[in-house]
Amino acid sequence: MFSRILIANRGEIALRIIRACHELGIEAVAVYSEADKDAPYLQLADEAICIGPADSAGSYLNIPRIISAAEIADVEAIHPGYGFLAENINFAQICRDCGIAFIGPPVEAMQLLGDKVQARKLAQEVRVPVVPGSEGAIEKESEALKLANKMGYPIMIKAAAGGGGRGMRVAHNDISFRAAFGAARAEADAAFGDSRVYLEKCIVEPRHVEVQVIADKEGNALHFYERDCTIQRRHQKMIEESPCPVLDERGREELCKAALRIIKEAKYVNAATIEFLLDKDKKFYFIEANARIQVEHPVTEMVTGHDLIKWQLKIAAGHTIKFRQKNIKHTGVAIECRINAEDPANNFTPSPGTITKLILPGGPGVRVDTHVHQGWTVSTNYDSMISKLIVYQRTRTEAIATMKRALREFVIEPIKTTIPICLDILSHNLFVKNQIDTGFIERNF
Repeated sequence: MFSRILIANRGEIALRIIRACHELGIEAVAVYSEADKDAPYLQLADEAICIGPADSAGSYLNIPRIISAAEIADVEAIHPGYGFLAENINFAQICRDCGIAFIGPPVEAMQLLGDKVQARKLAQEVRVPVVPGSEGAIEKESEALKLANKMGYPIMIKAAAGGGGRGMRVAHNDISFRAAFGAARAEADAAFGDSRVYLEKCIVEPRHVEVQVIADKEGNALHFYERDCTIQRRHQKMIEESPCPVLDERGREELCKAALRIIKEAKYVNAATIEFLLDKDKKFYFIEANARIQVEHPVTEMVTGHDLIKWQLKIAAGHTIKFRQKNIKHTGVAIECRINAEDPANNFTPSPGTITKLILPGGPGVRVDTHVHQGWTVSTNYDSMISKLIVYQRTRTEAIATMKRALREFVIEPIKTTIPICLDILSHNLFVKNQIDTGFIERNF
């Protein structure tokens, strides 16, 4: 096992990794920007190193500064968390070149799965259905428009090099397609430094379902079942749950086996998420792979009893998986609400500011993952998510009731948050009846 690692991230995921490290007897070195210098979790780290200004480009995205911090701290490995450099192939390669273990997949697997066009081809090679679309990235608008007309609207334009809803647009006719194509390319270039996009046929009223997998260096790969991430706005997930409430056992088994075929073909190592769309007939289609730990990983931890961050650390250190798929049990129901510093009543406008009152929920079946505290100032420099609220109960009905109770207990003032809209969603009769799709937020709120 590693004796000392560096965490190239911030906020709740940095704190989550620190805790996992300490439980495994690993020293954790945190890095921070000037904006995060007073973050309490830095005091829990074994060492904390400032890497630059508040602007993420000069700190959390600055590879030379992070590598320098790793060398100064004399660490064996770097955990990238999620976001920032987590799926940056160049960063993973530099870590390798510097003799520092990257707690994530090998560069070769990142190249295969990190590029969505290549990932689609790989999925097809192992007989996993993909959403109908272009064979590769399309550079010229005229060629893209011709293909869109051949495929038929609506069409999804997606960035080839990244995810998280960036570089993604939907077009319903030629006019909107021309505007969306240019906008998607520009956003993809700004977010990922790669303007390539490809086309997919829009699946009408789909559910978004993903499978959590772990693989070791010996070729052992296991799934930890699925999460339903259908509740989202602007392609950003808001509420996740496990199991997917509309899948039966046969459908679940086929979905999870498909995810494992992709992982094994890519010779993947460490944690990953394979994402699918589920149509009205419950047929699934591969859309992308996330070569990192996901924001919503606690949902899987609650229903399987496995600590996924610890598994990341163990596998990166060379440990092999000693148990089999039949040993992973899925029990109960878990739901996660992302609590963002945004104003839902004002088109989800960011709501930065100092938190003067904070009351965290608790009680049976409630877990809160957060780095904020009373007196914490929410910055405009970073993602607006400030907390994750997770609940676990025997049934979905009980989990919904516990989540609603916990949301009512949760007080964050005076900034605006997504707590009220999460309550409204959980109370909506269509959500309760499982009659939802990825357009649920836009249609009903």
